[in-house]
Amino acid sequence: MRQLDDKIIYMLNAILPTESFKGQSDPTAKCKDLYEQIQTGHKSRELAITRCLNASKEKVNQLKAERDNGNDSPQLLKALRKEQNTLRLLQSELNIEEVVKDHTVETYYQKCRGFYKPPTDIEI
Repeated sequence: MRQLDDKIIYMLNAILPTESFKGQSDPTAKCKDLYEQIQTGHKSRELAITRCLNASKEKVNQLKAERDNGNDSPQLLKALRKEQNTLRLLQSELNIEEVVKDHTVETYYQKCRGFYKPPTDIEI
């Protein structure tokens, strides 16, 4: 899912022309297209992680309610610990996603700032 973020420098180098090839391509259109790809990828990943995070929170709350109702079975406690661990991992993943997003945005702006300026009301 992060393939675009992992290869951002390569992609920017591939789409932006050197001085000798400047007239042969349209860097503004290419930067705009890349911006849209980045934005779409970030939104879809954040949405997917958030959906999983919400599902995990619901599961933890359900398991806690069962435990509070007097069910102290080892299977329930094990499932609760496992789901709490999953919840922590998903929260960490959301934080990691923010760091990756910041790095991608910074790299994009360094290379494309002279060719395309994204709308100010929308953040990558």
